[in-house]
Amino acid sequence: MSTLVTWLGRFSVAVVAAIVGAAPALAETFVYVSNADDGDIGAYRMLDSGELQAGARVKAASLVMPMAVSPDRRFLYAASRSKPYTLHVYSINSGSGALTPFATSPLAESFPYISLDKTGRFLFGASYGGHLISVNRVGDDGRVAAEPLQVIPVGRNAHSIRVDSDNKFVFVPTLGSDEIFQFVFDAKSGKLTSNTPAVYLMKAMTGPRHFITSPDDKYLYLLSELVGTVTTFALDGKTGLLTEVSSAVALPPNSKLGPGAPRGAVGGPDAPPPRNTDNDIWAADIHMTPNGRFLYVSERTSSMLAAFSVDGASGKLTYLSSTPTERQPRGFAIDPKGRYLVATGEKSETISVYAIDPGSGALRLLNKYPTGRGANWVEIVSFE
Repeated sequence: MSTLVTWLGRFSVAVVAAIVGAAPALAETFVYVSNADDGDIGAYRMLDSGELQAGARVKAASLVMPMAVSPDRRFLYAASRSKPYTLHVYSINSGSGALTPFATSPLAESFPYISLDKTGRFLFGASYGGHLISVNRVGDDGRVAAEPLQVIPVGRNAHSIRVDSDNKFVFVPTLGSDEIFQFVFDAKSGKLTSNTPAVYLMKAMTGPRHFITSPDDKYLYLLSELVGTVTTFALDGKTGLLTEVSSAVALPPNSKLGPGAPRGAVGGPDAPPPRNTDNDIWAADIHMTPNGRFLYVSERTSSMLAAFSVDGASGKLTYLSSTPTERQPRGFAIDPKGRYLVATGEKSETISVYAIDPGSGALRLLNKYPTGRGANWVEIVSFE
């Protein structure tokens, strides 16, 4: 009898061990926030509940702003907009989320926006004050070449640069000249060539700023800073050309804000004379849930996040609501599962985490967490 009990005990332990060993590891999710005024980057672990646990902050440089994560999630790239303009490269620890300074590279100009192509082999930059874009090669080790492959003049106040989901076409909105520059991208050489036509001209004083493409790459959604609208464009997958489909306003019906005007570059000599901007529309960032059902926009003057539902077939947006958020929300991000939204405010000492209702897209504030001064950009990385 004792032999049978011993055997059963050993069998039970073996079964439990096999089950535990076969269970998939929980996904680790990390949130990174660049703090421009403190010149550093904050790291947080995001729990399954959406709760954040603060980790160590790593030094970058004064006016560190835009960030981008490599497609393989091994590296975080951050650009500082103070001289000397520098790109900071950090390796990401997939277990702890810790950032380790890895390399630095010079940048051609002050860049408010950087991004990577889908292979992670090329880094794009757009310069608001320099009115140009650049392409730099990225090595297998994550280091960015000091000399750019290309530096291309574009319209006034280039504010973002991204490649489409198929890694074939690159677009550059220029806020000051109300244009969208259209490029064909060679993923082998990293070179950009102008499409035909090279420019899509928008209405005067709209201020095209940031954009995203739909998960199926059929539509491009462009946020205009000065009027607070999101324009839906049909994206031709063969030619890379844009056709305007519709437009939606990212402001509540009772908003008292009016059209704004282009503002001077950070630290640049071309800042316009001072004017009262208390009632100017000042839209900033745009993101979509991974399933393509909901789209969100930040507006800085009112410190609000606007939510839209997305008709996947037509690309049409329907305004849903606006939610108060951190003061002067320049940047925010949505986690890869589409469950949570993390927002910063350049004039806030905290960041906010919202739960995204999967049915309605409504945002529900979960909690606020301390952050650095001038928080302005968010990246979220998940490891299975």
